[in-house]
Amino acid sequence: MGDTIAAVATPMARGAIGILRLSGPEAVRAASAVFRPAGGRPLEAYEGRRLVYGTLYDREGHPIDQALATYTRGPGSYTGEDTAELQCHGSPAVLTLGLEALFAQGVRQAGPGEFTRRAFLNGRLDLTQAEAVADLIDAETSSAVRQAAGQLSGALGRRVGAVYDALTDLTAHFCAVLDYPDEDIDPFRAETMEEALSAAQKELSALLATYGRGRQLVQGVPCAIVGRPNAGKSSLLNALVGYDRAIVTDIPGTTRDTIEEKCRMGGVLLRLIDTAGIRDTTDTVERLGVERSRAALEGAGLALVLMDPHGGITGGDLAILDQARSAAEKVIVVLTKSDLPGGEAPGLALEGEDCPPVVSLSARTGAGLEQLEQAVAGLFPQGEENWGELLTNARQAEAAGRALEAVASARAALAAGMPADAIFSDVEAALDALGALTGRSVQEDVTDRIFSRFCVGK
Repeated sequence: MGDTIAAVATPMARGAIGILRLSGPEAVRAASAVFRPAGGRPLEAYEGRRLVYGTLYDREGHPIDQALATYTRGPGSYTGEDTAELQCHGSPAVLTLGLEALFAQGVRQAGPGEFTRRAFLNGRLDLTQAEAVADLIDAETSSAVRQAAGQLSGALGRRVGAVYDALTDLTAHFCAVLDYPDEDIDPFRAETMEEALSAAQKELSALLATYGRGRQLVQGVPCAIVGRPNAGKSSLLNALVGYDRAIVTDIPGTTRDTIEEKCRMGGVLLRLIDTAGIRDTTDTVERLGVERSRAALEGAGLALVLMDPHGGITGGDLAILDQARSAAEKVIVVLTKSDLPGGEAPGLALEGEDCPPVVSLSARTGAGLEQLEQAVAGLFPQGEENWGELLTNARQAEAAGRALEAVASARAALAAGMPADAIFSDVEAALDALGALTGRSVQEDVTDRIFSRFCVGK
Protein backbone atom coordinates (compact mmCIF):
# COMPACT_ATOMS: atom_id res chain seq x y z
CA MET A 1 0.00 0.00 0.00
CA GLY A 2 2.93 2.34 -0.53
CA ASP A 3 1.45 3.92 -3.62
CA THR A 4 -1.26 6.57 -4.00
CA ILE A 5 -4.62 5.81 -5.58
CA ALA A 6 -7.34 7.97 -7.08
CA ALA A 7 -10.82 7.43 -8.46
CA VAL A 8 -14.04 9.17 -9.34
CA ALA A 9 -16.17 8.61 -6.23
CA THR A 10 -19.47 9.67 -7.81
CA PRO A 11 -21.33 8.15 -10.77
CA MET A 12 -19.87 9.00 -14.18
CA ALA A 13 -23.03 10.74 -15.30
CA ARG A 14 -24.24 14.33 -15.49
CA GLY A 15 -24.98 15.68 -12.01
CA ALA A 16 -24.63 18.63 -9.70
CA ILE A 17 -21.45 17.43 -8.01
CA GLY A 18 -18.56 15.13 -8.95
CA ILE A 19 -15.85 14.01 -6.55
CA LEU A 20 -12.28 12.89 -7.17
CA ARG A 21 -10.88 10.95 -4.21
CA LEU A 22 -7.24 10.21 -3.38
CA SER A 23 -5.50 8.13 -0.72
CA GLY A 24 -1.83 7.42 -0.07
CA PRO A 25 1.42 9.15 0.83
CA GLU A 26 1.30 11.46 -2.21
CA ALA A 27 -2.41 12.30 -1.99
CA VAL A 28 -2.06 15.86 -0.72
CA ARG A 29 0.86 16.70 -3.00
CA ALA A 30 -0.95 15.37 -6.09
CA ALA A 31 -4.13 17.24 -5.21
CA SER A 32 -2.14 20.44 -4.70
CA ALA A 33 -0.54 20.00 -8.13
CA VAL A 34 -3.89 20.05 -9.97
CA PHE A 35 -5.81 22.44 -7.69
CA ARG A 36 -4.90 26.05 -6.90
CA PRO A 37 -6.76 27.83 -4.09
CA ALA A 38 -8.21 31.24 -4.87
CA GLY A 39 -6.25 32.77 -1.99
CA GLY A 40 -2.92 32.05 -3.67
CA ARG A 41 -1.55 29.76 -1.00
CA PRO A 42 -1.04 26.06 -1.84
CA LEU A 43 -3.63 23.60 -0.58
CA GLU A 44 -1.13 22.12 1.88
CA ALA A 45 -0.84 25.50 3.61
CA TYR A 46 -4.48 25.33 4.71
CA GLU A 47 -5.71 23.51 7.77
CA GLY A 48 -6.76 19.91 7.18
CA ARG A 49 -10.48 18.94 7.04
CA ARG A 50 -11.29 22.40 5.68
CA LEU A 51 -12.99 23.07 2.33
CA VAL A 52 -10.92 25.40 0.17
CA TYR A 53 -12.26 27.16 -2.94
CA GLY A 54 -10.15 27.31 -6.07
CA THR A 55 -9.57 26.16 -9.64
CA LEU A 56 -9.08 22.64 -10.99
CA TYR A 57 -6.58 22.22 -13.85
CA ASP A 58 -6.02 19.50 -16.43
CA ARG A 59 -2.66 17.79 -17.04
CA GLU A 60 -1.60 20.56 -19.44
CA GLY A 61 -2.31 23.31 -16.92
CA HIS A 62 -5.56 24.54 -18.46
CA PRO A 63 -8.37 25.49 -16.02
CA ILE A 64 -11.34 23.12 -16.33
CA ASP A 65 -13.60 23.97 -13.37
CA GLN A 66 -14.12 25.97 -10.21
CA ALA A 67 -13.91 23.47 -7.38
CA LEU A 68 -13.54 22.80 -3.67
CA ALA A 69 -10.74 20.77 -2.13
CA THR A 70 -10.04 19.26 1.27
CA TYR A 71 -7.49 16.90 2.75
CA THR A 72 -7.01 14.81 5.88
CA ARG A 73 -3.74 13.53 7.24
CA GLY A 74 -3.45 9.89 8.30
CA PRO A 75 -4.04 8.04 10.49
CA GLY A 76 -7.18 10.04 11.26
CA SER A 77 -8.73 9.62 7.81
CA TYR A 78 -11.18 7.06 6.45
CA THR A 79 -8.40 4.89 5.03
CA GLY A 80 -5.86 5.62 7.76
CA GLU A 81 -3.62 7.29 5.15
CA ASP A 82 -3.31 10.83 3.85
CA THR A 83 -6.44 11.49 1.80
CA ALA A 84 -7.75 14.32 -0.38
CA GLU A 85 -10.98 15.10 -2.22
CA LEU A 86 -11.64 17.45 -5.11
CA GLN A 87 -15.28 18.45 -5.48
CA CYS A 88 -16.22 19.85 -8.88
CA HIS A 89 -19.30 19.94 -11.09
CA GLY A 90 -20.67 16.56 -12.07
CA SER A 91 -19.53 16.56 -15.67
CA PRO A 92 -18.05 13.24 -16.85
CA ALA A 93 -15.69 15.22 -19.11
CA VAL A 94 -14.42 17.36 -16.22
CA LEU A 95 -13.99 14.33 -13.98
CA THR A 96 -12.08 12.47 -16.67
CA LEU A 97 -9.73 15.41 -17.28
CA GLY A 98 -9.19 15.84 -13.54
CA LEU A 99 -8.43 12.14 -13.08
CA GLU A 100 -5.98 12.19 -15.99
CA ALA A 101 -4.22 15.16 -14.37
CA LEU A 102 -3.83 13.18 -11.15
CA PHE A 103 -2.46 10.20 -13.10
CA ALA A 104 0.14 12.54 -14.58
CA GLN A 105 1.29 13.21 -11.01
CA GLY A 106 2.14 9.53 -10.53
CA VAL A 107 -1.16 8.51 -8.97
CA ARG A 108 -2.76 5.27 -10.16
CA GLN A 109 -6.38 4.22 -10.69
CA ALA A 110 -8.00 2.71 -7.59
CA GLY A 111 -9.59 -0.72 -7.90
CA PRO A 112 -13.09 -1.67 -6.72
CA GLY A 113 -13.37 -1.16 -2.96
CA GLU A 114 -9.71 -0.25 -2.60
CA PHE A 115 -10.33 2.75 -0.34
CA THR A 116 -12.37 0.64 2.09
CA ARG A 117 -9.89 -2.22 1.78
CA ARG A 118 -7.12 0.12 2.89
CA ALA A 119 -9.30 1.22 5.80
CA PHE A 120 -9.61 -2.45 6.82
CA LEU A 121 -5.91 -3.24 6.38
CA ASN A 122 -4.97 -0.12 8.36
CA GLY A 123 -7.26 -1.09 11.25
CA ARG A 124 -9.80 1.67 10.71
CA LEU A 125 -12.60 -0.86 10.10
CA ASP A 126 -13.03 -4.53 10.92
CA LEU A 127 -14.28 -6.86 8.20
CA THR A 128 -17.93 -6.71 9.31
CA GLN A 129 -17.81 -2.90 9.12
CA ALA A 130 -16.24 -3.04 5.66
CA GLU A 131 -19.05 -5.34 4.48
CA ALA A 132 -21.56 -2.91 5.99
CA VAL A 133 -20.26 -0.15 3.71
CA ALA A 134 -21.30 -2.16 0.65
CA ASP A 135 -24.58 -3.16 2.30
CA LEU A 136 -25.37 0.49 3.04
CA ILE A 137 -24.74 1.48 -0.57
CA ASP A 138 -26.97 -1.35 -1.79
CA ALA A 139 -29.72 -0.89 0.84
CA GLU A 140 -33.23 -0.73 -0.66
CA THR A 141 -35.38 -0.41 2.48
CA SER A 142 -35.23 1.67 5.65
CA SER A 143 -34.67 -1.49 7.70
CA ALA A 144 -31.70 -2.45 5.54
CA VAL A 145 -30.28 1.05 6.03
CA ARG A 146 -30.60 0.81 9.81
CA GLN A 147 -28.99 -2.63 9.89
CA ALA A 148 -26.06 -1.55 7.71
CA ALA A 149 -25.57 1.69 9.65
CA GLY A 150 -25.54 -0.20 12.94
CA GLN A 151 -23.06 -2.72 11.60
CA LEU A 152 -20.89 0.08 10.23
CA SER A 153 -20.79 1.60 13.71
CA GLY A 154 -19.26 -1.66 14.96
CA ALA A 155 -22.26 -3.31 16.63
CA LEU A 156 -21.65 -6.76 15.13
CA GLY A 157 -17.92 -6.52 15.72
CA ARG A 158 -18.50 -5.68 19.38
CA ARG A 159 -20.93 -8.58 19.81
CA VAL A 160 -18.49 -11.04 18.28
CA GLY A 161 -15.59 -9.41 20.10
CA ALA A 162 -17.16 -10.02 23.49
CA VAL A 163 -17.23 -13.78 22.84
CA TYR A 164 -13.73 -13.67 21.37
CA ASP A 165 -12.35 -11.84 24.41
CA ALA A 166 -14.03 -14.23 26.85
CA LEU A 167 -12.53 -17.26 25.11
CA THR A 168 -9.15 -15.51 24.87
CA ASP A 169 -9.18 -14.84 28.61
CA LEU A 170 -10.01 -18.48 29.26
CA THR A 171 -7.15 -19.65 27.05
CA ALA A 172 -4.70 -17.18 28.57
CA HIS A 173 -5.55 -18.39 32.08
CA PHE A 174 -5.02 -22.01 31.07
CA CYS A 175 -1.66 -21.21 29.42
CA ALA A 176 -0.52 -19.22 32.44
CA VAL A 177 -1.29 -22.09 34.83
CA LEU A 178 0.40 -24.57 32.50
CA ASP A 179 3.51 -22.51 31.75
CA TYR A 180 4.09 -21.02 35.21
CA PRO A 181 3.18 -23.70 37.76
CA ASP A 182 5.28 -22.07 40.47
CA GLU A 183 3.56 -18.69 40.21
CA ASP A 184 0.71 -17.64 42.47
CA ILE A 185 -2.02 -18.03 39.81
CA ASP A 186 -5.57 -19.12 40.58
CA PRO A 187 -5.88 -22.82 39.74
CA PHE A 188 -7.73 -23.85 36.63
CA ARG A 189 -11.23 -25.16 37.44
CA ALA A 190 -13.50 -27.24 35.22
CA GLU A 191 -16.53 -25.42 36.62
CA THR A 192 -15.16 -22.08 35.50
CA MET A 193 -14.47 -23.39 32.03
CA GLU A 194 -17.93 -24.95 31.72
CA GLU A 195 -19.53 -21.69 32.72
CA ALA A 196 -17.52 -19.71 30.14
CA LEU A 197 -18.08 -22.22 27.35
CA SER A 198 -21.79 -22.44 28.10
CA ALA A 199 -22.12 -18.65 27.92
CA ALA A 200 -20.18 -18.58 24.64
CA GLN A 201 -22.33 -21.34 23.15
CA LYS A 202 -25.52 -19.55 24.13
CA GLU A 203 -24.38 -16.26 22.63
CA LEU A 204 -23.14 -17.88 19.40
CA SER A 205 -26.41 -19.80 19.02
CA ALA A 206 -28.36 -16.56 19.39
CA LEU A 207 -26.04 -14.83 16.92
CA LEU A 208 -26.38 -17.58 14.31
CA ALA A 209 -30.17 -17.44 14.67
CA THR A 210 -30.10 -13.85 13.36
CA TYR A 211 -28.84 -14.92 9.94
CA GLY A 212 -32.25 -15.57 8.40
CA ARG A 213 -33.54 -12.15 9.36
CA GLY A 214 -30.29 -10.39 8.41
CA ARG A 215 -30.15 -12.08 5.02
CA GLN A 216 -33.73 -11.05 4.27
CA LEU A 217 -32.98 -7.43 5.19
CA VAL A 218 -30.02 -7.23 2.84
CA GLN A 219 -30.99 -9.57 0.00
CA GLY A 220 -34.78 -9.43 0.20
CA VAL A 221 -37.32 -12.20 0.67
CA PRO A 222 -37.56 -14.69 -2.24
CA CYS A 223 -41.27 -14.60 -3.11
CA ALA A 224 -42.66 -17.21 -5.50
CA ILE A 225 -45.94 -16.37 -7.25
CA VAL A 226 -47.52 -19.75 -8.01
CA GLY A 227 -50.84 -21.14 -9.16
CA ARG A 228 -52.60 -22.90 -12.00
CA PRO A 229 -52.41 -21.48 -15.55
CA ASN A 230 -54.39 -18.25 -16.00
CA ALA A 231 -54.74 -17.71 -12.24
CA GLY A 232 -53.42 -14.15 -12.72
CA LYS A 233 -49.78 -14.59 -11.70
CA SER A 234 -48.22 -12.41 -14.40
CA SER A 235 -50.93 -9.77 -13.96
CA LEU A 236 -50.12 -9.58 -10.25
CA LEU A 237 -46.38 -9.30 -10.95
CA ASN A 238 -47.03 -6.40 -13.33
CA ALA A 239 -49.29 -4.70 -10.77
CA LEU A 240 -46.68 -5.02 -8.02
CA VAL A 241 -43.73 -3.71 -10.04
CA GLY A 242 -45.80 -0.98 -11.70
CA TYR A 243 -45.28 -1.83 -15.38
CA ASP A 244 -45.87 -4.64 -17.89
CA ARG A 245 -42.89 -6.81 -16.99
CA ALA A 246 -44.55 -10.11 -17.95
CA ILE A 247 -46.65 -10.98 -20.98
CA VAL A 248 -50.33 -11.47 -20.11
CA THR A 249 -52.76 -13.33 -22.40
CA ASP A 250 -55.88 -15.45 -22.09
CA ILE A 251 -53.94 -18.45 -23.42
CA PRO A 252 -53.10 -20.95 -20.62
CA GLY A 253 -49.38 -21.63 -20.35
CA THR A 254 -48.17 -18.25 -21.69
CA THR A 255 -45.42 -18.05 -19.04
CA ARG A 256 -42.86 -20.77 -19.76
CA ASP A 257 -39.97 -19.62 -17.54
CA THR A 258 -39.47 -17.80 -14.24
CA ILE A 259 -39.35 -13.99 -14.31
CA GLU A 260 -37.74 -12.12 -11.41
CA GLU A 261 -38.23 -8.55 -10.22
CA LYS A 262 -38.04 -6.66 -6.92
CA CYS A 263 -40.66 -4.62 -5.11
CA ARG A 264 -41.25 -3.26 -1.61
CA MET A 265 -44.39 -4.20 0.29
CA GLY A 266 -45.13 -3.51 3.93
CA GLY A 267 -41.57 -2.34 4.49
CA VAL A 268 -40.25 -5.66 3.13
CA LEU A 269 -38.10 -6.07 0.03
CA LEU A 270 -39.61 -8.92 -2.02
CA ARG A 271 -37.72 -10.69 -4.77
CA LEU A 272 -40.71 -11.65 -6.86
CA ILE A 273 -40.53 -14.80 -8.99
CA ASP A 274 -43.34 -15.13 -11.52
CA THR A 275 -43.63 -18.79 -12.44
CA ALA A 276 -45.23 -20.98 -15.06
CA GLY A 277 -48.70 -22.29 -14.24
CA ILE A 278 -48.46 -25.60 -12.40
CA ARG A 279 -50.34 -28.38 -14.16
CA ASP A 280 -49.72 -31.72 -15.86
CA THR A 281 -48.67 -31.14 -19.47
CA THR A 282 -47.18 -33.02 -22.40
CA ASP A 283 -45.56 -29.87 -23.82
CA THR A 284 -41.80 -30.28 -23.28
CA VAL A 285 -41.06 -26.56 -22.86
CA GLU A 286 -44.03 -25.94 -20.56
CA ARG A 287 -43.10 -28.99 -18.48
CA LEU A 288 -39.63 -27.50 -17.90
CA GLY A 289 -41.30 -24.27 -16.78
CA VAL A 290 -43.51 -26.20 -14.34
CA GLU A 291 -40.44 -27.90 -12.89
CA ARG A 292 -38.82 -24.49 -12.37
CA SER A 293 -42.00 -23.29 -10.67
CA ARG A 294 -41.81 -26.12 -8.17
CA ALA A 295 -38.09 -25.45 -7.65
CA ALA A 296 -38.83 -21.76 -6.93
CA LEU A 297 -41.15 -22.83 -4.13
CA GLU A 298 -38.37 -24.82 -2.44
CA GLY A 299 -36.23 -21.74 -1.85
CA ALA A 300 -39.03 -19.26 -1.18
CA GLY A 301 -39.28 -17.23 1.98
CA LEU A 302 -42.83 -16.37 0.90
CA ALA A 303 -45.22 -18.01 -1.54
CA LEU A 304 -48.18 -16.18 -3.00
CA VAL A 305 -50.57 -18.97 -4.01
CA LEU A 306 -52.98 -17.53 -6.57
CA MET A 307 -56.42 -19.04 -7.11
CA ASP A 308 -59.16 -17.89 -9.43
CA PRO A 309 -62.40 -18.45 -7.45
CA HIS A 310 -64.62 -18.10 -10.53
CA GLY A 311 -65.97 -21.57 -11.08
CA GLY A 312 -64.76 -22.77 -7.70
CA ILE A 313 -61.49 -23.89 -6.14
CA THR A 314 -60.19 -27.08 -7.72
CA GLY A 315 -58.18 -30.01 -6.45
CA GLY A 316 -55.26 -28.63 -8.45
CA ASP A 317 -55.44 -25.38 -6.47
CA LEU A 318 -55.40 -27.25 -3.17
CA ALA A 319 -52.51 -29.45 -4.29
CA ILE A 320 -50.43 -26.36 -5.13
CA LEU A 321 -51.33 -24.86 -1.74
CA ASP A 322 -50.24 -28.03 0.06
CA GLN A 323 -46.93 -27.98 -1.80
CA ALA A 324 -46.39 -24.31 -0.97
CA ARG A 325 -47.15 -24.83 2.71
CA SER A 326 -44.63 -27.67 2.91
CA ALA A 327 -41.90 -25.95 0.87
CA ALA A 328 -42.03 -22.18 1.53
CA GLU A 329 -41.39 -20.52 4.87
CA LYS A 330 -44.56 -18.41 4.73
CA VAL A 331 -47.67 -18.50 2.53
CA ILE A 332 -50.42 -16.07 1.52
CA VAL A 333 -53.42 -17.26 -0.50
CA VAL A 334 -54.50 -14.70 -3.10
CA LEU A 335 -57.97 -14.95 -4.66
CA THR A 336 -57.68 -13.13 -7.98
CA LYS A 337 -59.88 -11.26 -10.46
CA SER A 338 -62.20 -9.82 -7.81
CA ASP A 339 -63.36 -7.20 -10.33
CA LEU A 340 -65.08 -9.85 -12.45
CA PRO A 341 -68.66 -11.00 -11.77
CA GLY A 342 -68.65 -13.62 -9.05
CA GLY A 343 -65.24 -12.54 -7.83
CA GLU A 344 -66.54 -12.02 -4.32
CA ALA A 345 -67.97 -15.53 -4.14
CA PRO A 346 -66.58 -17.59 -1.27
CA GLY A 347 -64.25 -20.17 -2.66
CA LEU A 348 -61.86 -21.28 0.06
CA ALA A 349 -62.12 -22.19 3.71
CA LEU A 350 -58.92 -22.87 5.63
CA GLU A 351 -58.77 -24.30 9.11
CA GLY A 352 -56.06 -24.78 11.69
CA GLU A 353 -53.83 -22.55 13.77
CA ASP A 354 -51.20 -22.25 11.03
CA CYS A 355 -53.58 -21.54 8.18
CA PRO A 356 -52.23 -18.82 5.85
CA PRO A 357 -53.92 -15.45 5.41
CA VAL A 358 -56.32 -15.14 2.47
CA VAL A 359 -56.56 -11.93 0.40
CA SER A 360 -58.98 -11.13 -2.42
CA LEU A 361 -57.77 -8.65 -5.04
CA SER A 362 -57.89 -7.42 -8.61
CA ALA A 363 -54.56 -6.88 -10.35
CA ARG A 364 -56.39 -4.88 -13.06
CA THR A 365 -58.00 -2.29 -10.75
CA GLY A 366 -55.61 -2.51 -7.81
CA ALA A 367 -58.42 -3.28 -5.35
CA GLY A 368 -57.08 -5.47 -2.54
CA LEU A 369 -53.39 -4.69 -3.08
CA GLU A 370 -53.38 -2.71 0.16
CA GLN A 371 -54.72 -5.76 2.00
CA LEU A 372 -51.97 -7.88 0.43
CA GLU A 373 -49.40 -5.39 1.66
CA GLN A 374 -50.84 -5.59 5.16
CA ALA A 375 -50.70 -9.39 5.04
CA VAL A 376 -47.02 -9.26 4.01
CA ALA A 377 -46.24 -6.80 6.80
CA GLY A 378 -48.00 -9.08 9.28
CA LEU A 379 -45.85 -12.05 8.29
CA PHE A 380 -42.62 -10.02 8.44
CA PRO A 381 -43.13 -7.62 11.37
CA GLN A 382 -40.74 -4.68 11.63
CA GLY A 383 -40.29 -4.75 15.39
CA GLU A 384 -37.45 -3.37 17.44
CA GLU A 385 -34.23 -4.88 16.18
CA ASN A 386 -30.72 -4.96 17.54
CA TRP A 387 -29.71 -3.01 14.45
CA GLY A 388 -26.23 -3.87 13.30
CA GLU A 389 -25.94 -7.08 15.33
CA LEU A 390 -27.43 -9.40 12.70
CA LEU A 391 -25.44 -11.74 10.47
CA THR A 392 -26.20 -10.69 6.91
CA ASN A 393 -24.25 -12.95 4.57
CA ALA A 394 -23.17 -16.56 4.14
CA ARG A 395 -19.53 -15.83 5.00
CA GLN A 396 -20.45 -14.45 8.40
CA ALA A 397 -22.89 -17.28 9.08
CA GLU A 398 -20.34 -19.92 8.10
CA ALA A 399 -17.72 -18.47 10.43
CA ALA A 400 -20.19 -18.16 13.32
CA GLY A 401 -21.34 -21.74 12.68
CA ARG A 402 -17.76 -23.04 12.83
CA ALA A 403 -17.19 -21.17 16.08
CA LEU A 404 -20.39 -22.59 17.58
CA GLU A 405 -19.47 -26.12 16.53
CA ALA A 406 -15.99 -25.78 18.06
CA VAL A 407 -17.34 -24.46 21.36
CA ALA A 408 -19.90 -27.27 21.52
CA SER A 409 -17.11 -29.77 20.86
CA ALA A 410 -15.03 -28.24 23.66
CA ARG A 411 -17.94 -28.58 26.09
CA ALA A 412 -18.44 -32.21 25.07
CA ALA A 413 -14.73 -32.91 25.57
CA LEU A 414 -14.85 -31.27 28.99
CA ALA A 415 -17.87 -33.32 30.02
CA ALA A 416 -16.16 -36.50 28.83
CA GLY A 417 -13.12 -35.78 31.00
CA MET A 418 -10.76 -35.24 28.06
CA PRO A 419 -7.30 -33.71 28.71
CA ALA A 420 -7.21 -29.95 28.90
CA ASP A 421 -5.04 -29.58 25.80
CA ALA A 422 -7.67 -31.42 23.74
CA ILE A 423 -10.35 -29.09 25.06
CA PHE A 424 -8.34 -25.99 24.27
CA SER A 425 -7.66 -27.24 20.77
CA ASP A 426 -11.38 -26.77 20.15
CA VAL A 427 -11.34 -23.38 21.88
CA GLU A 428 -8.53 -22.26 19.58
CA ALA A 429 -10.58 -23.43 16.57
CA ALA A 430 -13.46 -21.27 17.83
CA LEU A 431 -11.15 -18.28 18.19
CA ASP A 432 -9.84 -18.81 14.66
CA ALA A 433 -13.41 -18.86 13.28
CA LEU A 434 -14.39 -15.71 15.16
CA GLY A 435 -11.20 -14.03 13.97
CA ALA A 436 -12.16 -14.86 10.39
CA LEU A 437 -15.60 -13.33 10.97
CA THR A 438 -14.25 -9.95 12.04
CA GLY A 439 -11.03 -10.06 10.03
CA ARG A 440 -8.54 -10.60 12.84
CA SER A 441 -7.34 -13.68 10.96
CA VAL A 442 -8.61 -13.90 7.41
CA GLN A 443 -7.11 -15.22 4.19
CA GLU A 444 -6.31 -12.84 1.36
CA ASP A 445 -8.54 -14.63 -1.14
CA VAL A 446 -11.49 -14.06 1.18
CA THR A 447 -10.83 -10.33 1.33
CA ASP A 448 -10.45 -10.31 -2.47
CA ARG A 449 -13.96 -11.76 -2.83
CA ILE A 450 -15.43 -9.35 -0.30
CA PHE A 451 -14.06 -6.17 -1.84
CA SER A 452 -14.74 -7.26 -5.41
CA ARG A 453 -18.41 -6.40 -4.90
CA PHE A 454 -17.59 -2.75 -4.12
CA CYS A 455 -17.83 0.07 -6.62
CA VAL A 456 -14.72 1.93 -7.72
CA GLY A 457 -14.11 5.00 -5.56
CA LYS A 458 -15.34 3.49 -2.31
